[in-house]
Amino acid sequence: MSDFIIIGGGISGLLIARELASHGAAITILEQNRIGQEASWAGGGILSPLYPWRQPLPINALCHWSQQQYPLLSQQLQQNTNIDPEWTRCGMLWLSLPDLDDALSWCRNTSTNATIFSGEAVEEVQKGLGDGLSGTHLWLPDIAQIRNPRLLKALKRDLRQRQVKLIEQSQVTEWVITGNQATDVKTTQQTFSADNFIVTAGAWSSRVLSNDNLWQPVIHPVKGQMLLFKSEPGLLQTMVQCGEHYLIPRRDGRILAGSTVEESGFDKRPTTSGYRQLYQFAIRTLPALKDCPVELHWAGIRPGSPDGIPYIGAHPQINNVFFNCGHFRNGVVMGPAAARLLADIILQRPSFTNPEPFLPSNR
Repeated sequence: MSDFIIIGGGISGLLIARELASHGAAITILEQNRIGQEASWAGGGILSPLYPWRQPLPINALCHWSQQQYPLLSQQLQQNTNIDPEWTRCGMLWLSLPDLDDALSWCRNTSTNATIFSGEAVEEVQKGLGDGLSGTHLWLPDIAQIRNPRLLKALKRDLRQRQVKLIEQSQVTEWVITGNQATDVKTTQQTFSADNFIVTAGAWSSRVLSNDNLWQPVIHPVKGQMLLFKSEPGLLQTMVQCGEHYLIPRRDGRILAGSTVEESGFDKRPTTSGYRQLYQFAIRTLPALKDCPVELHWAGIRPGSPDGIPYIGAHPQINNVFFNCGHFRNGVVMGPAAARLLADIILQRPSFTNPEPFLPSNR
């Protein structure tokens, strides 16, 4: 018997477990595959929306709070687990930005440091960018990244130290619901009982409650593919975004190129066309990558939702079932804030932001 059963072991599930465990709750996480190995592992770890000025206000509210918390979270996890999540403030450079005025307006309104470059003057920030740079470029030096596989590994170890039960290969197949209360969930192995249940199952969240008579969140799978180049440290100094694609430098010199946005159901197999698209973008943006081998090519399934705004709060019909899902491309950057907001809702305490836009009952 647990105080909370969390269904889904990605970053959303791990962070809400950490929030509630810090208040003494007994928690079990049920993951249908392996902890943290779906969208949370597959992404790039950029701690910002790709174009924050194009995002709805509720998304930016969560992102801003998380951005302020990540340095401390990373430090705490490293101290507690001896795993460095590699929080790194390396900045983000947007090349040939078509909506510069909107971006600068957002920077002014949010007191965000920004520098504008015209044409090849951008090499003051990053040398070796592709020929033919034109237009106006924007650099935000304070944007950070985190190495999400290391973050997930640290969170997993941290939760075990907090006595959170992590059960992998355990897919929920059935619920036991009496009136407006859930009492148990059944998996292929056994039945689990709890006082409360939290659905954090990413792209699979709309499938967890399979009863046709129950409300379900509107979430659909969106595939994203990535490439990993092996290079020497220093080749890329800052994150670079152009159109829908980006490059991310890791501390050890590896460089991520991402990502595609594909409507292909739950098929997360990497494709030749995806590889070609990302490779051509990478060498066009940073030609020196032609001499760097590609170490890995993979894909993940993001949880798409209307406007990218996640569902955070109680089920409209079942009093003790809660959701934290549907973060689309911003699951990592919104993760700490979404977990804190849900904990505030569950514990009935004031929160740092208005919960109304996220509540399932309002969607």
